[in-house]
Amino acid sequence: MTQGKNGAHVVQINVNPQGGVPKHPVAQAEVTQHGVIGDRQNDLRFHGGPLRAVSLYAIERIQALQAEGHPIKSGTTGENLTISGLDWSAIQIGDQFRIGDRLVIEITDYAAPCKTIRDSFINGEFKRISQKVHPGWSRLYARVLIEGVVKEGDTMEQEMIW
Repeated sequence: MTQGKNGAHVVQINVNPQGGVPKHPVAQAEVTQHGVIGDRQNDLRFHGGPLRAVSLYAIERIQALQAEGHPIKSGTTGENLTISGLDWSAIQIGDQFRIGDRLVIEITDYAAPCKTIRDSFINGEFKRISQKVHPGWSRLYARVLIEGVVKEGDTMEQEMIW
């Protein structure tokens, strides 16, 4: 699934310093083992922490949901990184990716949707992106293996670092 050379890249970086959603675009951000600098989570039982330091979602999934009529946009469901060019349904827990020059992340889990993102969906149907209900449509959580700065347009390539 190494696709950085084929165009997999960061479309948008999203943060919300007050916490919650929507997250708003920034041109770049520092990403540490504790999360994306400038972003905050309101419910640390289900978001944030070292195993959920970064949330990712595919622009192709967002566009497909928009085509279904959902009012979703990049950042409205809480992802920190909106990604393009990866086979989203093929990504597995444990996959590792280099983003840009230095940042390395490892996928740790699927992000369970909750009612706070209901405004991104027709009739509040936030379970449309539940891994249990619609496999391959979930956002993903990742831990940070090597900290770094991420910028819009950075390439993303699958690697095995550890």
